[in-house]
Amino acid sequence: MGQSERLIVVHDDPAELASLDRRLWTEAPADSFLAHGVVDEGRDKDQPILLTGRTVAPNGARNILIADGEWRPAALDYDRAFFLFDEATIAGARSAWKSLGDKQDIDRHYWAQEEGRWVQKA
Repeated sequence: MGQSERLIVVHDDPAELASLDRRLWTEAPADSFLAHGVVDEGRDKDQPILLTGRTVAPNGARNILIADGEWRPAALDYDRAFFLFDEATIAGARSAWKSLGDKQDIDRHYWAQEEGRWVQKA
């Protein structure tokens, strides 16, 4: 993603969104701050990164990050979709991966953490 691109981060749990918002404000190193906001807290359209429970992008984002491990077909309406999952949601992630393989014009990539680094697997 380039500097002028926008992103929505989707999570179904408002408490998790609030936690992510808090961590981005307090735990991110000063030299890597990510300007962001939470949907419906004002100025949604101005936020480069918008945390939300919906797949609609009031900020005009063309990129979506699904952070709760629950695939949403609406992600295919975006230019780029990032799908995060964990052990608890891996079965759904595998199902989504397989179903996306049948679609034309979908370029799938899978990354995994190994020894603290991200490694492309497929």
